[in-house]
Amino acid sequence: MQIADRTVASFHYTLTGENGEVIDSSRERGQPLAYLHGAGNIVPGLEKAMTGRSQGDAFKVTVEPMEGYGERHQEMIQVVPKSAFQGAPDPQPGMQFQGQGPQGPVMVTVTAVDGDQVTIDGNHPLAGQTLNFDIEVTEVREASEEELNHGHVHGAGGEHE
Repeated sequence: MQIADRTVASFHYTLTGENGEVIDSSRERGQPLAYLHGAGNIVPGLEKAMTGRSQGDAFKVTVEPMEGYGERHQEMIQVVPKSAFQGAPDPQPGMQFQGQGPQGPVMVTVTAVDGDQVTIDGNHPLAGQTLNFDIEVTEVREASEEELNHGHVHGAGGEHE
């Protein structure tokens, strides 16, 4: 069976950045990632590269920022007062918080703290980066009606395990 819309694909991956450093790997967790193809559950460039693949296929793919997590946007970096973090621990670089943006909730990362001023970044941590994936497809199956209705995988490697 080939990966196409309405199928569930499971795959092992190692994601490296532009300088070759490992960013993430399913092998370290010991379980492949499962996703519903065509539902936007993975970055568009990787989903395109997965189309037509079958169990046992192994390949490498480079995903440019516009097909990955997008370009970095300077306007998503802001300096806010420390008092904006009511009830939260003392903000430190690297901490992530959920904030409220014009289009709903957004995750922000603290990038700097200077006195009572905190710099936050609403860009995805991998925005602006070229992503290099090393892929091994471990399984391809038809999606269940429940998975199709919910728009994501249920069971091993997916949600609602």
